[in-house]
Amino acid sequence: MRISVIGCGYLGAVHAACMAKLGHDVVGIDVDARKIEELAAGRAPFYEPALEELLKEVQEKGRLSFSTDLAAAEGSKLHFVCVGTPQKKGENAADLTFVDAAVKGLLPYLAPGDVVVGKSTVPVGTAGRLAELVQAQQPGAHLAWNPEFLREGHAVSDTLSPDRFVYGVSDGSEDHPAVSILDEVYSTSIASGTPRLVTDHPTAELVKTAANSFLATKISFINAMAELCEAAGADVTQLADAIGIDDRIGRKFLNAGIGFGGGCLPKDIRAFMARAGELGADQALTFLREVDAINMRRRSRVVELTRELCGGSLLGARITVLGAAFKPDSDDVRDSPALSIAAQLQLQGAVVTVTDPKALPNAARRFPELQYETDTSAAVLKADALLLLTEWQEYRDLNPYELVESVSSPRVLDGRNVLDAAKWRAAGWIYRGLGRP
Repeated sequence: MRISVIGCGYLGAVHAACMAKLGHDVVGIDVDARKIEELAAGRAPFYEPALEELLKEVQEKGRLSFSTDLAAAEGSKLHFVCVGTPQKKGENAADLTFVDAAVKGLLPYLAPGDVVVGKSTVPVGTAGRLAELVQAQQPGAHLAWNPEFLREGHAVSDTLSPDRFVYGVSDGSEDHPAVSILDEVYSTSIASGTPRLVTDHPTAELVKTAANSFLATKISFINAMAELCEAAGADVTQLADAIGIDDRIGRKFLNAGIGFGGGCLPKDIRAFMARAGELGADQALTFLREVDAINMRRRSRVVELTRELCGGSLLGARITVLGAAFKPDSDDVRDSPALSIAAQLQLQGAVVTVTDPKALPNAARRFPELQYETDTSAAVLKADALLLLTEWQEYRDLNPYELVESVSSPRVLDGRNVLDAAKWRAAGWIYRGLGRP
């Protein structure tokens, strides 16, 4: 099938490459000429494992091309809208400027039978409004909503082998014309047993934000337990193991630490609350305010613990922050807890050096006032304290016996509770975890 993908950022570039891998003829379209130039040359404009190799593979086979002109979408049967929905400045609500512009820009190029498929995360009610626009311009075309469930660092595999498909169509019916077309697009995954659910537009729009809100709640719950464990002298990792055995709860996302960040969870739960307020259902989501507050409180808690670790004062303390990305296997620093903590430490008088395997260029653009070092060995030299804030495997594998020779004071704060506390203490380090005695 001939497919267009509108928006070639994180979601769109991955989706375009994966659709081409599945055998479709794909054109990726974006207004950012520099991004298109990079993608056309087989270079990913951001770090995502396996993406660059996939881009080169499908382009060599002639299945994927890129353009800055929306007219390139003409002739495609399916048009995926994959543009960003950032948080509005000064508000919690989502900014739909890019979504609206993408759909309106597509209208002149739609033909009868075409399907416009939204993948962006949008407030409930958006699909119905956009469907009216599509129908007014081209009555024979359709609009469906097909939310994405990608995890950064696993986006290629999550697209090629997803855990479910959700199709939101106007009447919520299996007989809707868009359903058979989407089934054809995803036929490989469906044949391998991936479940799919056909819903109406509002339900499909709610799936991603509801899922992210649940995950955020689970993370903030265990971080609240970490605060209680610190007060009581308990161990939050053992607590998580114990309650996680219950299959009604599960162990995933019960890892206490510095909290969640990135381009999805924080903005999505805030937009969810804002939209609920617009619908007159704001009381249903008031608990998310506390979820958000607990998450933000983790950052200041790490600053407090670092001060304690450094003997009660941060003034002049040389702090090395291991990790800048909001999660490992990514160069994404949007709403990164690690960078936020690093900036707060510097504001309070610490001399901060940040290192990360992939995210330093993005981090330097966002926080140019911080000091960055690409080499881990150089970054830790003469440090008064190490803070592991992004759990890259190379940081988890650090040898505390060798590392102790490089620092001024062997003190480490494990912001992700992934280090072997006993091993680090045996090597002579003062070790602090979060929610651990």
